[in-house]
Amino acid sequence: MAYKSLTTIITNADKAAATVAGAAQLALALDAHLDVLTLGIDRTQVGYSYVGGGAVLLQVATERAEADAKAAEDAAKAAVEAQPLTLHATVESAIAQLGGLADLVAIRARFSDLVVVPRPYGPGQGPEAEAVVEAAMFEGQAPVLVLPDGGLPDGKLPSRVVIGWNQSREAMVAVRRALPLLKKAALVNIVVIDPPTHGPERSDPGGALCQMLVRHGVHAEVSVLARTLPKVSEVLMRHIRDLNADLLVIGAYGHSRFREAILGGATRNLLEQAQVPVFLAH
Repeated sequence: MAYKSLTTIITNADKAAATVAGAAQLALALDAHLDVLTLGIDRTQVGYSYVGGGAVLLQVATERAEADAKAAEDAAKAAVEAQPLTLHATVESAIAQLGGLADLVAIRARFSDLVVVPRPYGPGQGPEAEAVVEAAMFEGQAPVLVLPDGGLPDGKLPSRVVIGWNQSREAMVAVRRALPLLKKAALVNIVVIDPPTHGPERSDPGGALCQMLVRHGVHAEVSVLARTLPKVSEVLMRHIRDLNADLLVIGAYGHSRFREAILGGATRNLLEQAQVPVFLAH
């Protein structure tokens, strides 16, 4: 499979330039089409409005969402125009309530090979940014590439990739979805942290995955690490820095989304800490 349709979804005009630039660099390198969707979010909760004020509240919220969508659209169009003329891209805008955001994102993600979005946590990012990531993966069934605040490092395809491997279904889905990028990388490092002493891979952690990738022409190797820090995400981040890697591939949300939201979860920890793009799939 090759990535021929990329989609990026922007809910914050301030993130548009870096996100479009990173997605455009990928699209150009992969000879893919880039679809940009900018969203204005209507955060109205009509159930809490005072009697007789619902219509006024709805109107004000809709106008604000339209203004936000227009600002994001203008920023996205300017970012697209700054790219090489060989880029094939379209920019559209829409408004959505938080409750209907998942359906709108899912429709776009379902027909995309890869969804590229900015980091959903940090200054200026509201709950809609996380909702976009989850909707693309769960309802849209698409892999998601989360860019750090600086966009795509060096503006190039990743050359040194780390795979967080834990033998889970989610991790296997992520690896298969990431194959087009893995094949183009100079090195793919499969990281296994504290492998179980009893299990199908106890004698050769990561070995079967490494063999599969090598047969696809991927330059792969395995690193088995001890959990020397409190969180698995911290061990992964340190290993990424040691290797000077420029992409992390992981299976997302090994637990239920509710449990991840309450406890934080490895997925959220990684997205908050990562200084490199993170490739997610579920």
